[in-house]
Amino acid sequence: MSAESDPGWKGDAHPRQEGPVDLRLAGPALAAWATAALVLDVPPAWGLGVAGVCLVGGVALLRVGSGRCRAPVAAVLLCVAASAVSAGLHGADVRRGPVPEVARRFGTVTAEVELTADPWLSKPRVRGDRAAPVGVLARGEVRRVGEAEGVGGGEGAGALTRSPVLLVVDADVPAPGVRGAGPDARAAWLRLLPSTRLRLTGRLAPPTTTGDRTAAVLRVRDWPPPEIAAGPTAPQRLAGRLRAGLREATEKLPSDARALLPGLVVGDTSRITPELDDAFKATDLAHTLAVSGSNLTILLALLIGPPGMAGLAERRGIAPFLGLSLRTTALLAGALTVAFVIVCRPDPSVLRAAACGAVALLALATGRRRSLVPALATAVLLLVLYDPWLARSYGFVLSVLATGALLLLAPRWSEALLRRGVPARLAEGLAAAAAAQAACAPVVAVLSARVSLVAVPCNLLVELAVAPATVLGFAALAAAPVSMPLAKALAWCASWPAGWIATVARTGAAQPGAGVDWPGSWPGALLLAAVTVALAVLGRRLIRHPWWCGALALLLLLVVVRPTPLTRAVTGWPPPNWRYAMCDVGQGDATVLSAGPGTAVVVDAGPDPAPVDRCLRELGVTRIPLLVLTHFHADHVGGLSGVLRGRSVAAIETTPFPEPPDQAESVRREATTHHIPLTTTAAGEERRVGPLTWRVLWPQPDAPAPPDGPNDASITLLVHTAGLRLLLLGDLEPPAQRELLQTPQRADLSRVDVLKVAHHGSAYQDPDLLHLAAPRVALISCGTGNPYGHPAPSTVAALHSAGATVLRTDRDGALALTGSGGPGGGMKVMRD
Repeated sequence: MSAESDPGWKGDAHPRQEGPVDLRLAGPALAAWATAALVLDVPPAWGLGVAGVCLVGGVALLRVGSGRCRAPVAAVLLCVAASAVSAGLHGADVRRGPVPEVARRFGTVTAEVELTADPWLSKPRVRGDRAAPVGVLARGEVRRVGEAEGVGGGEGAGALTRSPVLLVVDADVPAPGVRGAGPDARAAWLRLLPSTRLRLTGRLAPPTTTGDRTAAVLRVRDWPPPEIAAGPTAPQRLAGRLRAGLREATEKLPSDARALLPGLVVGDTSRITPELDDAFKATDLAHTLAVSGSNLTILLALLIGPPGMAGLAERRGIAPFLGLSLRTTALLAGALTVAFVIVCRPDPSVLRAAACGAVALLALATGRRRSLVPALATAVLLLVLYDPWLARSYGFVLSVLATGALLLLAPRWSEALLRRGVPARLAEGLAAAAAAQAACAPVVAVLSARVSLVAVPCNLLVELAVAPATVLGFAALAAAPVSMPLAKALAWCASWPAGWIATVARTGAAQPGAGVDWPGSWPGALLLAAVTVALAVLGRRLIRHPWWCGALALLLLLVVVRPTPLTRAVTGWPPPNWRYAMCDVGQGDATVLSAGPGTAVVVDAGPDPAPVDRCLRELGVTRIPLLVLTHFHADHVGGLSGVLRGRSVAAIETTPFPEPPDQAESVRREATTHHIPLTTTAAGEERRVGPLTWRVLWPQPDAPAPPDGPNDASITLLVHTAGLRLLLLGDLEPPAQRELLQTPQRADLSRVDVLKVAHHGSAYQDPDLLHLAAPRVALISCGTGNPYGHPAPSTVAALHSAGATVLRTDRDGALALTGSGGPGGGMKVMRD
């Protein structure tokens, strides 16, 4: 009986017929990768020396060697030699020329720079009480440079060069062709396409990080204004129109789909909010926002059918439906791959996917049997030789690890699950998600110092939505230049799976136990790899015992969800019947007043969204009848989006002094976006929410002069709850503290139970106020190792001398007050 008549025969090209995995190219590829990563920083002579030794050794081994290991070892040596030459030349190319030399002197230059990637916004950062202005960053290559003092900025002036730089464009720098600065200028900078040439003036500085392909940092000056020297190339203009068309087609979609769909399709993350980005990182779904091999695989599968059937007569996909031959299909797929790289930009994961696809397509065109593992190894080898800087790219590492895990681990794990009766689709999806997570988790831990416990289920839940979102998104991308109504209809269809992906990310990130902290270092990564291997070995034994598997799955679910009663019984946090809590948000303020089960009045939001969101989740707060923002400094309002995340907020109350104006505007914008009323308050206001009552003591509505800065405009509250008296001073400084002592509310300030010490315990305190308040407990919110010396030793000493117990978040973590005041009341402060 012939093989063709055997019902078990699957065809020559079927992957399950190919026998053992072919790893012959894996050794040379890994050796070349490691060599490139090490040689990039060494002097060229060292790299050439290594290359010469390995070349001589490889050739000698091929000519006079014998034995089975002769060819593999010779291949490794020759690839190391090639990689050493390539890495040495690339490293020397970055370090030579006038740009690095001028950067070491922090010189000002006029330069002609060609953009090599899309510009992007810098991340918002809080520095003390201020939010650093959001600027624009861009990768580019300096093509012509001359020192401004000696050359001038005329066209054609300066030396020719080709040095990669990081452009830093501050918020006050006008964009080419746009007058003035501000949001319009930033939007214009972000619209610039790769290959655009700019003529500008700026100051060069050495790169802030080592090990990447950057010769210098070029901070752009606002005068003379930057101008466009040459427009983008035709392919980049076409890619820009397609990407702009997709953005227009998604403009009216719901917010999550509007932000996510361009990222899923072409890696355009300009609309991704920090909140949504944090959710994707917490669930290890960030790879869906970076265009990777999965996107290209989906498109190629649509064209040529599943990879396992691509070379068979029974192949599927659009190509055989149209009657295209195998070689024509391969050529068409190659053109699609090139177009994919241009539109999605040549990021490391995109290049890896394209190179791997090109090798596979070459095998398809020649009719030879394909092996995906050799294709991956060949892709890695070619890419590292072409661009050795990829060897140090975390994105490239994660992409290769994930693909390797899907090829080597996932099939075996899937078969093991199938043997235990798990349905085929569920087994394949679960094995793929677990394998990718196991391979990538150590590297992710280095980047984020955190290990996600919800990554596998979240990746499993989004798997079925990624393909339709990607296909429909690319269809909208292609239709936009032809018919915008059709593109909008396709984008609307794609918004459903995209919205599902965002919902999974938000839901997973919202779980109290979504992740655990882990050492963010390479020793920590090795430890996590060892733990992962141990869990894999243990899993092989446990899978034979379904009851144990079920029990451990239930335990993991409880760890992730962390029901409040169970968490309280195990950890004691949050304490039952807590009245007041001070969140550990670093160098900032965020405090919480309990107003009933799941309900609380929140005072300030801290500098960052994540810490205050985590604190409120641990406290079980889901309803906030009032959010009080004592003043508009960034360390009190920067985390506003974290307070609003997944909670019902009825109103926001602020000081009437709108300074700094940018932060005040940010609060107004956030309140408008979430349809939350925004009001101001003044001394004399009294309110009640459940068991809480409070009076506003400051600022005075009829002050003869404006406050001396935002700190002295802080809302000051005297709160009563369960017989306890709490004085919350915001960031009041001595001038306002002394004025407060002169008001009719002076009598209310004496002998309080709890004092929220003003301005993170700084030295600027009025001793008369501390003496009058004489708190039983003084709480200070400050960040570990903060550069301001908070809390000041003099302030801590003054509080101790007044008889107060002093607790601080930098040493004690989050703090919670329980019990009651008055005669017989037992007040306690619990630490997280």
